[in-house]
Amino acid sequence: MKEKLYNIPINDAINAESECPFCYIERQIEQDLMDFVLGSGSSYMESDVREQTDKAGFCRAHFKKMYDYGNTLGNAWIMKTHMKRINEQATKAFDGYKPSAGGITRMLGKNRADSSNSVTEWVRSIEDSCYICNGFKEHYDRYLKTFFEMYDKDADFNNRVRNSKAFCLPHFADLLEYAGRHLSEDKQREFADCMIPVMKERMNKLYDDVSWLIEKFDYRNKDADWGDSKEALPNCMQRLKGGFPADPVYKAKK
Repeated sequence: MKEKLYNIPINDAINAESECPFCYIERQIEQDLMDFVLGSGSSYMESDVREQTDKAGFCRAHFKKMYDYGNTLGNAWIMKTHMKRINEQATKAFDGYKPSAGGITRMLGKNRADSSNSVTEWVRSIEDSCYICNGFKEHYDRYLKTFFEMYDKDADFNNRVRNSKAFCLPHFADLLEYAGRHLSEDKQREFADCMIPVMKERMNKLYDDVSWLIEKFDYRNKDADWGDSKEALPNCMQRLKGGFPADPVYKAKK
């Protein structure tokens, strides 16, 4: 039963024919979590939920998306209790600050591994912590595992993957890393031999698309067919870094 629950979003993502099925899954989880935290269910009023969001916090990207989502009251409640925790931690870090000798030792040609300080160490420790990012990471390894199980055992799924647009570079790297840890060398080679040509073909296609987009600004080509070049910029951006750059702001449902 558990495997079937993970099969559904992977099948949906492949069927969506986006630049990367794992970006599709990541976006869906992100939007579900934003609805959960800030939506009409008022989860932000539940003390156990705010305990989790207070502890994890949010990254810069998701703070921006939460702001754009709307629900000023929900954001304010989350921010109030999170700031209380942060202020308590900040006081300890600020009070424990001691100047580092790292700058002097570097000038003298020495390396010091302990050249940090309490404030820098604390800020770095919370910088990448995010309740919404963690929500995807919590299930990501299972999605990778399920993907390879389906790829190995489901001929129809295998064929759809082979005929897809493949993956963005970050998620493709994750797939290869997972394969390197969990699959035999033969299975790794089989997957790579299948997907690397698809990756190359798609990336060359995106290069041609963005090149043609530039050419369309030449008045001599004003009546020529756009082809796929209108989507070249967001498609290239997604291919290189993941995500959906052209997505409209995701807002609270009225």
